Amino acid sequence: MFWRRDEHVKEEGAAFLVRVRTAAHREVVEVRFTRTNEVSQTRDGYYVRKVIVAPQSLDRAVLEIWFDRRYRPVRKVVEGGELVPIREWR
Repeated sequence: MFWRRDEHVKEEGAAFLVRVRTAAHREVVEVRFTRTNEVSQTRDGYYVRKVIVAPQSLDRAVLEIWFDRRYRPVRKVVEGGELVPIREWR
């Protein structure tokens, strides 16, 4: 079985990149987190929670991602914003 790449989470070595667009001012913030320091192990895989503060507008968003045991995203939630698809990154 082939696994399709996630449309929002980009993997770069041991790090992941995600872009979040805030709800209030639509500011796009790039978020980077690593497997070794910021991702926690759960019973079914891994989990990360990041509080994001946009540098210009100071909008706040909360990003949560659940991964399976192979670090493939299985659930993504953004409170106070939305994920930007990789195809829209420039």
